Amino acid sequence: MLVTMKSILNLAEARNIAVGAFNITSLEGIQAVLGAAEETGQPVILQFAPVHETIIPLTVMGPIMVMMAEHAAVPVAVHLDHGDDFKKLKQALDMGFTSIMYDGSALSFEENAAGTQIAVELAAAYGASVEGEIGAMGREEFKSVGEDEGNEAAESCYTDPDQAEAFTSLTGIDALACSFGTVHGLYLKKPNLDLDRISRIRDKVALPIVMHGGSGISDEDFYQCIKRGVRKINYYTYLAKAGGMFVKEKAAKAEDVVFYHDVTLWGVEAMKKDVLHTIKVFSGMEQKES
Repeated sequence: MLVTMKSILNLAEARNIAVGAFNITSLEGIQAVLGAAEETGQPVILQFAPVHETIIPLTVMGPIMVMMAEHAAVPVAVHLDHGDDFKKLKQALDMGFTSIMYDGSALSFEENAAGTQIAVELAAAYGASVEGEIGAMGREEFKSVGEDEGNEAAESCYTDPDQAEAFTSLTGIDALACSFGTVHGLYLKKPNLDLDRISRIRDKVALPIVMHGGSGISDEDFYQCIKRGVRKINYYTYLAKAGGMFVKEKAAKAEDVVFYHDVTLWGVEAMKKDVLHTIKVFSGMEQKES
């Protein structure tokens, strides 16, 4: 069933859990995520980032995401991730997306707040939710740190709790993406998370906190972040890696010709397994089972 991000995050807040927001680049990705969500009975967020248009256009993937969300047996929000272009935001909303993110993190505080206010007004006409961002989550936004260039967040990029409070008051957003030590992509070493910063932001901001760069974080760190108020966790890199590596393994073992339809089935199998574990961690099911 297609719902707004706000309604899903309200549920997450009531349950003191986080909801997985999975970036989608293929039909197989949707099948894996919704299959795992329906098996666990947990809500999920399907999201598309403009950066993935090098793989598949939003005009192709977006309507499929909305259609499959409508037919899902669990609550599903369809979200545009990292939108920094109003035309793209409106395009997603016109397709039926129930949530958008305006990413003005590369702008000054004033420009970011003003742009986010426009996004909030735009989304309101569609009854959609809005995520804003203070801080920097993208790998390209961080300073180089020795040989692990771009893999560790500079503290100067972290979200300032006072700025977060001012930003949310000005904009009227439904969720706030914050920077506290995660980055996008593969981690070359264990990320250094500033967990206390999450708590300090939540003391100032009565909104769900969004974690970007969720792949590669330990289960224990996820639990600690969720305990402090993280309610939406973006996840893609390790999901895509799980599918790709399993396909590579299966193809290498194949004694006969490999058909493309076999590859897609292998991909769905591996990605669903990864999503199942991830959803269970985010929802606390993994802790209850152990």
